Amino acid sequence: MRILEAFTQDTPVLTVSEIARRTGLHVATVSRLVAELVAHGFLGRDDERRVRVGVRFWELATRASPALSLRDVAMPFMEGVHDVVGHHVQLGVLDGDDVLFLERLSAPGAVVNYSRIAGRLPLHASSSGLILLAHGPAALKERIVAGPHTPYTTRTPVTSAHLRAALAEVRQQGYAYCPGYVHDEALGVAAPVRDAGGNVVAALAVIVPNEASAQAVVPVVRTAARGVSRALAARGSTSNV
Repeated sequence: MRILEAFTQDTPVLTVSEIARRTGLHVATVSRLVAELVAHGFLGRDDERRVRVGVRFWELATRASPALSLRDVAMPFMEGVHDVVGHHVQLGVLDGDDVLFLERLSAPGAVVNYSRIAGRLPLHASSSGLILLAHGPAALKERIVAGPHTPYTTRTPVTSAHLRAALAEVRQQGYAYCPGYVHDEALGVAAPVRDAGGNVVAALAVIVPNEASAQAVVPVVRTAARGVSRALAARGSTSNV
């Protein structure tokens, strides 16, 4: 697991020596384990003997995944929103203290966006994160609210008072509206997606230019999120994501 977790989106290809430094394991140990993982297809090597995650690992990860089931249900609604907003539409779920993004639709020339598929953002900073945190376990909320948090911009809620107020607003209005929280030029709008049991299992969000006209996308996002929720309920499924 330490070897597999050494790979990130920014560093998807590593040498054995780099893996050893990242994991704290001896080079000989890494070399032996990597060879075994390559033999089973969980890792692969390129022509320069550098190591990357293998196709077999992807294959197993996609089998009967609740995350992918949720993505499949959400995609038609996300595509509809994307046709309207023309920027970024994304689906995020709670994973630890972060938002994990399952899917993102974008377009050439779209506003800046730090999120990526299989990427993460902290809960306090993003519209998706505030939705998931507002509806998350009490212990999680208290821990995150207590901080400390590093700001992305001057608008990022980093104090306990600011974050509590933001979460209260999300619960009251039913959506998150975050102008310039992650980047000064971008604005996030997110709404909750619920499973058949009424539990919030994901956040559907758009990232658009930080302009007054962004308010117009709020009903689009909320309607799409409710559509995904109804589709999940029709399946009679409760997500384990």
